Amino acid sequence: MSMSTHLPEPAVPKGPWSLFLDIDGTLLEHAAHPDAVVVSEELRMLLTQLEAQLDGALAFITGRPIAAVDHLFQPLRLRAAGLYGLEHRLARDGPVEAAVEPADIAALAKEIATELDNADVYIERKGPILAIHTRAAPHLLRRATRLVEQALDKLPAGYRVLAGNAGVELMPLEAAKGAAIRRFMQIPAFRGRRPVFLGDDTSDENGFEVVNELDGISVRIKPYGSTAAPFALAGVDAALAWLDGMSRRETVGTPAAMAK
Repeated sequence: MSMSTHLPEPAVPKGPWSLFLDIDGTLLEHAAHPDAVVVSEELRMLLTQLEAQLDGALAFITGRPIAAVDHLFQPLRLRAAGLYGLEHRLARDGPVEAAVEPADIAALAKEIATELDNADVYIERKGPILAIHTRAAPHLLRRATRLVEQALDKLPAGYRVLAGNAGVELMPLEAAKGAAIRRFMQIPAFRGRRPVFLGDDTSDENGFEVVNELDGISVRIKPYGSTAAPFALAGVDAALAWLDGMSRRETVGTPAAMAK
C-alpha cells in the first residue's frame, strides 16, 4: 500500500482500455442521504460519450443496488455491478442478476434502528447488505460500528464488516468490488483491454488491488491514509475533469484492431 499524500495523477492509458467507476464520492459528491444526490445532464452525456468511445467497455462498480443506479442515471442503463458485485448487469439495458434480503439481516436492521434511534442516521437495507450511514451524525459512527461488529457473532458464517469514511456496512464475504471487476474482464466487451478503476473509499481498495494485478490503472479520489492505488485525483471535480479529458481524446482502437 502506498501513502497517498503525493500520488501522481493517472497517466493516459495506452492502447485499448476499459473503465470501471465507483459512483458516490467519485462521480457525485457525497450527500447526508444517498437519495439526495443529483446527476447532471453533463455527467449523463459524458458517460454516454465514454461508453461509445470504449465500445461498451464501461461499468459502474458500486455499493448501491442497480435499481437505485438506474433511477439516478435514467434513462441510461449501463453495465453495472451493484451491492459490491452481488448484483450484475453484464449487458447494457440487459437483465439484472439480483440478490435477496435474508430474514436475519432484516431483523438486524430493525434492531440497530431501535438501538441508535436517531433521525440523522440512515439505515439502508440493500438485500444481503446492511449499510448504516452516519454522515449527518458523525458522533454515532463508532457506536454504529460496534453494534454491527457485535452482530457478526449472531449471524451465520460468511459475513464481514466494512467500515467507511462516514458509515459502516455488513456484507457477505463474496461481496467484493475486485471480484466484480474480474467478472467483467472475462466478457467480450472488456477482454484484452487494460482496466482503469476510479474509487474513493475503503470498499474500493479490493478493486484497486485486482486492477493492479491485471496491469491496470487504479485511481483513488480524494485520498488520505494508505491506499493500494498508485494514482490519485483531488476530488469529484478533478475526477470529472480527467474523464472529460479522456472523452475528448481520439477514439482508441478495439483490441482486435490493435493486434493486427
